[in-house]
Amino acid sequence: MAQEPRSQVLAGLEGVVAATSTICFIDGKEGRLLYRGYDIADLAENATFEEVCHLLWHGDLPTASQLRTLREELNASRALPTEVLQLLRLFPADAAPMDVLRTAVSALGVIDPQASEDSPEANLNKAIRLTSQIPTIVAAFDRLRRGEEPVPPRGDLAHAANFLYMLKGEEPDPLSARVFDVALILHADHELNASTFSGRVTASTLSDMHSAVTSAIGTLKGPLHGGANEQVMKMLEAIGTPERAAAYVKTMLAQKRRIPGFGHRVYRTEDPRARILRRLSRDLGEQVGELKWWEITRKVEEVVFQEKGLYPNVDLYSASTYTYMGIPTDLFTPIFAVSRISGWTAHILEQYADNRLIRPLSEYVGPLRREFVPLEQR
Repeated sequence: MAQEPRSQVLAGLEGVVAATSTICFIDGKEGRLLYRGYDIADLAENATFEEVCHLLWHGDLPTASQLRTLREELNASRALPTEVLQLLRLFPADAAPMDVLRTAVSALGVIDPQASEDSPEANLNKAIRLTSQIPTIVAAFDRLRRGEEPVPPRGDLAHAANFLYMLKGEEPDPLSARVFDVALILHADHELNASTFSGRVTASTLSDMHSAVTSAIGTLKGPLHGGANEQVMKMLEAIGTPERAAAYVKTMLAQKRRIPGFGHRVYRTEDPRARILRRLSRDLGEQVGELKWWEITRKVEEVVFQEKGLYPNVDLYSASTYTYMGIPTDLFTPIFAVSRISGWTAHILEQYADNRLIRPLSEYVGPLRREFVPLEQR
């Protein structure tokens, strides 16, 4: 006896519309990405990450007064509670940074000053605090695992520059600060990607903001989502020189191995974020006097397009961009979270505002009737 199919099953929910949203629009055919109607190229050229946070949370770019207020709120929330800082000191130095981040964010939910409140105002405050605290967690743990003390945040630095300062202990040069600010803008949101969707699913149960963000971080950790730029850098290091890139890529393709940094579930042309990072990576390489990583990446891009017709995604050039700034490879995915927390929380706030429990169906393909066998007869 076969079960009547409920509906067409689409693996990975590909092509399924699961929510309505006013936050982010992706035109995969044309290679366009919009936040609240603003083109990503315009935002990357003209805005700051703080402005983009306001845009994602409130729907509009801030006035000068609103931006000043948001910056003051973000600055005031940067320092970690003593309990969380003590927790970071307990983790082994070889702990995976994403595991540390996931656990620390969950701990923040226990001691958040508005932990028991779920009003729109309280949840917006939580979004601001998380956006400020996640960079501090990432930077503090990196220093602790290297046997150094965390660097306290500075209130006179912008969000991106302050993270680089906490990570390195010295104020970043203007180009690195601006490039990192743009990188945060580019990664801030991307519609219903896996981590955003998992955050919205958790929020749809009316669980708290920190639980929803913890779900999102756990999802981002997966190598099919947030870990791709780490894999790109490992590939670049294995290639070593631009001259070896073509042979290396062709060997990978012959072995039917996936080339990290290429292809996308949504885009059918070039990821607009890759176009921006390609230029910024070269700018940083020229500043440090070492174009090797950019040149290898560019050669890989050319060969993959010639052989497979695939376009790069945001991960391809973010790898060399972060490396030129001296950021350890295993921090690439946590830095993704440093940016995406703005989009995650915007989606969680949107979910709370018009909530319906997200509960899809599955297509059962197992047996429909089996006779029970007593234990002594099995």
